[in-house]
Amino acid sequence: QVQLVESGGGLVQAGGSLRLSCGASGSIVSIDVMGWYRQAPGKQRELVATITRGTMTTYADSVKGRFTISRDNAKNTVYLQMNSLKPEDTAVYYCNADISTIYPITYREFWGQGTLVTVSS
Repeated sequence: QVQLVESGGGLVQAGGSLRLSCGASGSIVSIDVMGWYRQAPGKQRELVATITRGTMTTYADSVKGRFTISRDNAKNTVYLQMNSLKPEDTAVYYCNADISTIYPITYREFWGQGTLVTVSS
């Protein structure tokens, strides 16, 4: 079994910062792309940022210049540094990763349980 566990969400005022972390554990052989998605109330889940094992990154236009995704391959962990937060960033943030596992032998995407970020105006 593989688990993705997020942490770092919370309540912050507009203009503030938060750092999300997501650690993967279990029968992991390797992790390819890792990413963050978010889902605001009444809206569909949307991509926030992704990072490859080689640390190539992509960002949603709405967060470019404010959010930074990074990863520590040795720790199987991905981070999301969020600066200059806006009320519209309020959402549940989900970690996502494409993982090759050995027990069972498979390659698929995994999701974390989500962490709530609330930005007050």
